[in-house]
Amino acid sequence: MGSRTYRLEVEIRGELSDQLGASFEGMRLERDHGNTILVGLAQDQTALYGLLRRFADFGLTLVSVNAVEDDPSE
Repeated sequence: MGSRTYRLEVEIRGELSDQLGASFEGMRLERDHGNTILVGLAQDQTALYGLLRRFADFGLTLVSVNAVEDDPSE
């Protein structure tokens, strides 16, 4: 089985500061209706789980996590 890259959209309750957002290197921050959406790539499930652990380490509340496998033909 090959490695999968996932495009992620992770919504966090509340608006993260730019300083805290910088802790999620490679993720773009978007603020929407009082929440923060981080958008970026995870190279595989291990990286995805590591990212989710980092949210927990900061005590952040996840609203939603959407991972869409990249189309290799793109």
